[in-house]
Amino acid sequence: MHTSILSLLAAGAGAGATPPAWLSYLPFVAMGLIFWFLIMRPQMKQQKEQRSKLEAIKKGDEVLTGGGLIGRVISVDENYVNVEIAQGVRVKAVKSTIADVIPPAGSKPAND
Repeated sequence: MHTSILSLLAAGAGAGATPPAWLSYLPFVAMGLIFWFLIMRPQMKQQKEQRSKLEAIKKGDEVLTGGGLIGRVISVDENYVNVEIAQGVRVKAVKSTIADVIPPAGSKPAND
């Protein structure tokens, strides 16, 4: 009747059935899905919204450039935007460097 705990644990470990091999890959699949839904999917949605904003830029819009300049669009080309940042001061910016289109002052915010 003198059995050690170690021998009991060893006997108990050998008695159980081994899990299927595909079960060991389940945590990696779960991490991949979490990565997709929390990081990749929102980023792709944000890029799509930015692309649609850039395509919708028109003359008269107020824009914010990537360099932090705010100005009014004078003309729009396929790749370039002419922006007036002060009266008589015009710069030519690459369309993809436009960070945001500023809504008119009279419009209501989207969340109100």
